[in-house]
Amino acid sequence: MDELFKNQVYDMARLIPKGRVTTYGSIAKALGYPNHSRHVGRAMGGCPADVPAHRVVGSSGILSVPEFKIKLEKEGLEFNNQRVRGFKNLFWDPLVEL
Repeated sequence: MDELFKNQVYDMARLIPKGRVTTYGSIAKALGYPNHSRHVGRAMGGCPADVPAHRVVGSSGILSVPEFKIKLEKEGLEFNNQRVRGFKNLFWDPLVEL
């Protein structure tokens, strides 16, 4: 995977505010690659420790990494099973908010 793309993904993820979430697809779309959500997911899998990977979820607000639930709960998020409760209200859209 291209290092430039990975770094763009990491930089975008660092902008997600505490207590909010976005999706792999939203990051891909904001970077100009609307069909590359899986590439974003792969990049997030090996991200540096300072990247809040726990704030990036699946397109319907479902956690793709169950271990991230604890981190998100510490930020005030609540869940129904593995889905973020109030996902639509907590969704951070980089195309709108940047």
